[in-house]
Amino acid sequence: MDGTPPRRAIERRFAGAGGEGPLLLALAGDSASGKSTLSRGVEYVLGVPRVTRVCTDDYHRFDRAERARLGVTPLDPATNRMDLLAEHLRALATGRAVTKPTYEHHTGTFGDDEAIEPGEIVIVEGLLPLADRATRDPIDVAVFLEPEEVLRRRWKLERDVFERGYSAQQVVDEIRGRETDALAHVGPQRAFADIVVSFHRRPDAPDDEHLSASLTLRPTIPYPGLRELIGSLHGDGRAPIRWRTDTRGNGPVSVLDIDGDCPPDLGTDIERVLWSALRPDDRLQRDRIGIVRTPGRPERRSEALALTQLLIVAYLVGVLDGAFDL
Repeated sequence: MDGTPPRRAIERRFAGAGGEGPLLLALAGDSASGKSTLSRGVEYVLGVPRVTRVCTDDYHRFDRAERARLGVTPLDPATNRMDLLAEHLRALATGRAVTKPTYEHHTGTFGDDEAIEPGEIVIVEGLLPLADRATRDPIDVAVFLEPEEVLRRRWKLERDVFERGYSAQQVVDEIRGRETDALAHVGPQRAFADIVVSFHRRPDAPDDEHLSASLTLRPTIPYPGLRELIGSLHGDGRAPIRWRTDTRGNGPVSVLDIDGDCPPDLGTDIERVLWSALRPDDRLQRDRIGIVRTPGRPERRSEALALTQLLIVAYLVGVLDGAFDL
């Protein structure tokens, strides 16, 4: 894997505002890495009527019972209909409707096929949207989610027990059985991401503190110039939001660090500037950004999640509407 951005993405990014056809956003990552939470927030901000969501789990080749019998996991591209997924992404990218399979997580079986029409933005979320060149090529913006592993395992346990009917031991056994395929097939997608999102807990943070986030941004996409803005907001000497440069395997990157204890007023200041740069209209919704849902607990707002969602939206809207004012 050389980390070369897909050709469609390169062409669109230099074609000017508007581009051709719907814009495709891929959210890749291991099970329970936060893909659905992030995509829901992006969808709410952009406006639900503008967005079509595609879950790549619907393209599993085998149902849960068949996978158990064969001794395989859904993290291997060979156990997924990658050719059909690529065909459907190409169609959606050119504005054509598709009839796709569906997979029911609570039963582990396939449901009825469904017809979907592409919106202005198509969010493609799942385990392997960047694992194959044919599925990467229609993607405009690629995001990889890589939370702290102890968090991901906790999220998977909570979700699969509360929402999917697994026992705790079944979840633990499944995590262990998927480790090899996760390393071989899921992790390498990081090399193709424009943005890598890593949620983590600050060292010695209290249990009730929100998670921190580190966003690694490759120079494959333009993004709002936040360095000066962030610097101007640190007049008191405290820096719960920081912008820095680094070098990773594919070359230079920028890193945005957001601490979990970031004061709401500071996060709101940055959010306000980002929001104004989007030239907001009645299609963009602000009230649901940064909302965290945890089974058995009330909803809460996270500044790290809010700014992560908004930064992704800023780029998407910038491509669609030419809204790079920062």
